[in-house]
Amino acid sequence: MSEHARLPARYDHVGSFLRPKYLLEAREQKAKGEITPEQLRRVEDKAITEIVKFQEDIGLKSITDGEFRRTYFHIDFLEQLGGVKTDIPVTIRKPDGTEELAPPVMRVIDKVTHAKCIQLADFEYLKSQVSAGNTPKVTIPSPTMLHFRGGRAGISKEAYPELDPVFYDDVARAYGDELRSLAAAGCTYVQMDDTNLAYLCDEKMREAARQRGDDPNELPHRYAAFINKVVAQKPAGMTLAMHLCRGNFKSTHAAAGNYEPVAEALLKEMDLDAYFLEYDDARSGDFRPLRFLPKGKTVVLGLVTTKFGEMEDKDELKERIEAAAKYAPLEQLALSPQCGFSSTVHGNNIAVEAQRAKLRLVVETAQEVWGST
Repeated sequence: MSEHARLPARYDHVGSFLRPKYLLEAREQKAKGEITPEQLRRVEDKAITEIVKFQEDIGLKSITDGEFRRTYFHIDFLEQLGGVKTDIPVTIRKPDGTEELAPPVMRVIDKVTHAKCIQLADFEYLKSQVSAGNTPKVTIPSPTMLHFRGGRAGISKEAYPELDPVFYDDVARAYGDELRSLAAAGCTYVQMDDTNLAYLCDEKMREAARQRGDDPNELPHRYAAFINKVVAQKPAGMTLAMHLCRGNFKSTHAAAGNYEPVAEALLKEMDLDAYFLEYDDARSGDFRPLRFLPKGKTVVLGLVTTKFGEMEDKDELKERIEAAAKYAPLEQLALSPQCGFSSTVHGNNIAVEAQRAKLRLVVETAQEVWGST
């Protein structure tokens, strides 16, 4: 593999998988007090052992725990940081009968600290299940989520009279402590999931930022500086990637729009190793924003949708990869599904069989485009 591709393979995935029925039932039992946290963890262990085998059987090289210990991809992590309080989001039924998830209210009520190792035990179990030659990947929410959802109003003025630089430094230090704890346990691959930069591609979301007193043109550059404070603390030998998510609750989406408003800040200014970009339909616009990709970084093209079971055509995927390669070198590209299959415990409206078939399609297409690596 070329020096540009810092990932385990040219094919990858975003991380979450459909939860098995017995795991969902166990979570309900735990919520009702019918089983203990320890009993639930044993059920989670069993499900994770199975999902690791599922990934390895497909031929994936990057292996996650499917986010099987989480209810929501972001809340379960962020609420374990010292100084952070989150309110569980609610489901809103729209007039057309579809459902959408109201964004959670996340508040910083005190100084942000790394109060404990958040993913360490989960990573250690995942690592124990992954075969030699494959890479266990940890997925965590992006630190920008502590700012974007609530803006200045969501961050205690008592704890942080000024945001810059103290708030950003504290959050970056907390993330750095988490990355260091993972690295010490042998973790070499972490992916941060970020909805905010994707939301800043959407004019409705940009207007909402303006209403909060933020400048949507300035925010991507501020977030780039914020992310770089985290990257500056990244342990040696660790690959740090970011997935831009446009919303993925029960096969719905929250944002649309071309990547152009954030592309320069995202690709040129952030010191990340790789980016997972959603390109599964017209919502994402064209590939022109990839022209900002510098040498030494990889973009993973999310061309295969996880929202619906209908299968993509392999030749069409190859044509789209070729189209992307007009703006960024083919050697700096890779392939994945557009998002996880279950960003929340509820899962997308897709069958387990389709989940497998789509991942196999990603692996086979990538191998035919880039070779066996």
